[in-house]
Amino acid sequence: MTGFSKGIRKVEVALKWDPSPAGRPPTDLDIIAATFLSGDPYGAPAYLVHFDSRSPDGTILLNRDSTDGKGFGWDEVMTIELDRLDDRYARVVVGVVIQQRSGRKTFADVLNPAARIREGYTVLAEDDFGSVLGATAATFAEFVRDDSGEWTFHPGAHGFDEDPAAFTQVMGRVRRS
Repeated sequence: MTGFSKGIRKVEVALKWDPSPAGRPPTDLDIIAATFLSGDPYGAPAYLVHFDSRSPDGTILLNRDSTDGKGFGWDEVMTIELDRLDDRYARVVVGVVIQQRSGRKTFADVLNPAARIREGYTVLAEDDFGSVLGATAATFAEFVRDDSGEWTFHPGAHGFDEDPAAFTQVMGRVRRS
């Protein structure tokens, strides 16, 4: 039934990992969301939302941020209100980057990393980054606005070997099959 679907409206993106063993430097993962304009959906991000920022209109918000993975449950949580995002935005890509302050770390060095995307109580996707163990960053969710204005979700982890700043500039590029 076309015309009755509302598409994806509001999602919660969550990330967790276990703390580093005693005596080892803390592991710090960060969720990053990049928005892309309809005129250039694979170009440079219009804006980024991460640990030290928020979207200009309040539609993307990092609710919880961890620098070490300590605590119970999900360490980082981001809310994305796609239904409120201005029509000029056609794409939102969500990724995670491993901070590299204490030397090079990949997902193989992170204890029990996991990501979850849900809409309300419905889990849309979960990932453990097992397919990108050698990467220092990864995208794991893409939301695309179709011609009718509805948002669709495309899951899947895609690894990158970039530092945090460089990752934000390449995370939305077209991937080659």
